[in-house]
Amino acid sequence: MMRSPEERPYTLAANAEMIFRDLPVEERVRILHEAGFVVEIWDWSAKDLPALARTGARFSSMTGYLEGDLITRAGADRLVETAERSLEAAEVIDAAALNLHGTGLDGQGMPVVPRPHPTGADHLAAARTLERVATLGEEHGRVFTLENLNTAVDHPGVPFATAAEALALVQAVDSPHLRLNLDLYHAQIGEGNLIRLIEQALPWVGEVQVADVPGRCQPGTGEIRYAAVADALTDVGYGGVVAMEAFASGDPRDALKDFQATFG
Repeated sequence: MMRSPEERPYTLAANAEMIFRDLPVEERVRILHEAGFVVEIWDWSAKDLPALARTGARFSSMTGYLEGDLITRAGADRLVETAERSLEAAEVIDAAALNLHGTGLDGQGMPVVPRPHPTGADHLAAARTLERVATLGEEHGRVFTLENLNTAVDHPGVPFATAAEALALVQAVDSPHLRLNLDLYHAQIGEGNLIRLIEQALPWVGEVQVADVPGRCQPGTGEIRYAAVADALTDVGYGGVVAMEAFASGDPRDALKDFQATFG
């Protein structure tokens, strides 16, 4: 049976990149804030961060790098360099977490350095890069999150795409300043068995993102029984952020209401 909203221990956020898309980003952020949501953004470099800060919104996540990858020497150096710049940007809007991927993504979500089958040496190199990033997070009092993606639909060729691979890297670094961004939309496409995945990953999860499959719209529009997922998150005591990183299937305000109805 679905729990009441009062029993939910987590915080709800919405991604400003994927909803109210006909409006300027600043206006999207203001609407989400006034509706009671914490806000997420992606690339910060083309945004007026002081203007976003003036909306009064609380920001749970933003992209934590601009370029680079986890594997190659030059790519790792570039990722760490732009992660430092991202930390400075995070100070402006007080973003709680900075998000990473296995490699940089282009404007269509394609990997800049494709590596669909990373080797053992690739995993070791990625762990070393993430150790450097976690050290930066510790120095600045921020948390980086490593997001799982899917390669079947949205991001073919991305290394360390599955939740299992991303989780293994987070566990290898074993730092409170590097956590898993558990994206359940991507996990459903790539792995399934979401509730068991939540139970296994819980100690290392820094954020949970949700959208339904297929279509990547709000919970309730596809095949995932998100009411059961919401109960599972409550049962395991997850107290972090659950973020709707999803398109609206119709009116954006209705999509937000659907999200609230499911997750409290």
